[in-house]
Amino acid sequence: MKWLSAGLTFVNLSTICGLLLGMAGNGLSNVSAIFSLVTGAAFAVAAYLGTSDTERRKPRTAREFGWSPAARYREFWFWVVAACFALFALRSFCWLLYIDGEDLKIQSPNNLGDLALHITFIKNFANGVALWPDNPIYVFSKLRYPAGIDLFNGLLCLVHVDLTRGLVWTGLIASLATFYAFYRWAGTFGVAGFLFNGGIAGFQFFKTLRFLDYQGGKTIAWKSIALSMFVTQRGLLYAIPAGLLLLWSWRERFWRTNEDDERRQPLPFWVELSLYASMPLFHVHTFLALTIVLVFLFGLELLNQLNITVDLVRKGGVAGLRSLVIQISKWRELFGDMCIRKHIALLIAGSILPATFFVWLISDNFHAASMIEWKPGWVMHDSEFGRPTFFQFWFGNFGIFIPLAFCLLAVCGWRFWKSKNKWNEKLPEDIAFLLPALAIFVSGLLFQFAPWEWDNLKLMIWAYFLVLPFLWTELIARWSVPVRFGVCIALFASGFVSLFGGLAAGQHGFGLADRAELDSVGVAVQRLPAEARFAAYPTYNHPLLLQGRKVVLGYPGHLWTQGFSNYENVEKKLRELMEGAPNWRDIAHVLRVRYIFWGREEGINYPSSKRPWETTAPLIASGDWGAIYDLEPKPFSY
Repeated sequence: MKWLSAGLTFVNLSTICGLLLGMAGNGLSNVSAIFSLVTGAAFAVAAYLGTSDTERRKPRTAREFGWSPAARYREFWFWVVAACFALFALRSFCWLLYIDGEDLKIQSPNNLGDLALHITFIKNFANGVALWPDNPIYVFSKLRYPAGIDLFNGLLCLVHVDLTRGLVWTGLIASLATFYAFYRWAGTFGVAGFLFNGGIAGFQFFKTLRFLDYQGGKTIAWKSIALSMFVTQRGLLYAIPAGLLLLWSWRERFWRTNEDDERRQPLPFWVELSLYASMPLFHVHTFLALTIVLVFLFGLELLNQLNITVDLVRKGGVAGLRSLVIQISKWRELFGDMCIRKHIALLIAGSILPATFFVWLISDNFHAASMIEWKPGWVMHDSEFGRPTFFQFWFGNFGIFIPLAFCLLAVCGWRFWKSKNKWNEKLPEDIAFLLPALAIFVSGLLFQFAPWEWDNLKLMIWAYFLVLPFLWTELIARWSVPVRFGVCIALFASGFVSLFGGLAAGQHGFGLADRAELDSVGVAVQRLPAEARFAAYPTYNHPLLLQGRKVVLGYPGHLWTQGFSNYENVEKKLRELMEGAPNWRDIAHVLRVRYIFWGREEGINYPSSKRPWETTAPLIASGDWGAIYDLEPKPFSY
């Protein structure tokens, strides 16, 4: 975990340093990018030296080297799952964005809109706009998106790392980090759970005999995490390994650190604090999930200590005094519990200000509407995802996972209840992590945490991740080998089919942009002010957006997911402007437009436009790709 700690610290603190320098210097530059990356590298070295991985120091026995049948069996499945993960990562990220003749293509159809938006953010940061930037896809707002990982890629662009290579290598290294983080958190079973999550949709394979992404259909809510979220939502490239690293550290620190290792904790406190406090900049839902875990760990330990005190009071008299003396004599348990509460309290208290600052940034200075809304049922009543019956929805989406999870809760709860010294010892780790998992899952069912209900999965997947290690060690691993094998097939076969079906679906790629058009537009706008805003047709892959330039409106689907539900008036005014209404100059001023872009998309979508700017505004660039007109030849004031 030392390398994982160092790598995540490098990304995290390079990004934060770049953000602060960009805010202080009114934008990023080559010098500030180099300084940010060097600073991140220095902190990464400190994180590597300060991280203690006790498992690496344990002496290995003959059985651990694979000389026993059981060890060889486990090693075989590890390498099978590792090979599947490698195929997924290589296929998904080596062809994430690639050149095919005159076209720029992507591998995943799920990623057309998402990757285009992330390219917009990356190029926008690299263009040197003032941070925190104006929203490049909406004229009256600051950027409302946790774009930390895109800011990191923007730093790479500024030190002359090619955009495509930066995206590919970020994805591949993040995949390696995610694989290792899952392996250390939940073993081979956890890695398989990430790759092959699914219900029963994939079992259609036995009817069609074809590998397809059956979970990718509009009627399936529990889609492949790897294909529908990890590849498309770039914040998870950082958030998943970072979140798992923190979970691993808390488990090791609070339950698995023995007397010899007390002075060398898994992660240094400053690493935990920096990863946790800055998480809103990368992925808000992961920050919420980790906060729920911390609150439960603190509350459960406090409740456990209160139960001990109540038990002593009940005994009273000499017996109570004797019990108190005995309990004080167990100073190590008491001190350990106190350390848990103290550590968590310091972590949360130290994170309040920086986390609030990052939330303030990504929420348009708190002007964005609240992302939390009471809406019970998740997508069970949705016109697409819903099912006629409760059973059909849950079994169709999750298969046997939900029954297994509730069985796990019951078994672990019963074991804890039957334990003789349950109130005099630290809570077992399974109970301490399963209860917040349940809380996270129930929260996703009762509240809406994003404009689109399906996006609740950004939070709910953490309940799934929390359950995985204990589902194996406390339940499935205790059954006979044939039963284990059958359960794993029921859990993962559907997801296996959908994963490789989805990877095969993009074998010919999907067009994102015309290379010649994109490059020509890039040359044309290179000398124009980075802060200037363009009037153009709102689509996800407009060449202006792919060059990181600001437009009045971006793709409506992206506007909706960022909480802009009332953009119709702006869209109407934009159409009036582009069609050459009599007051088009007044509209342009209201929409803060400096330049009008007229290209292929504009000609198709505004065919009846009068285009009065062609005779009244200076033409500053033109070509086969279109033309750009300057409405304010003098410096424009924002």
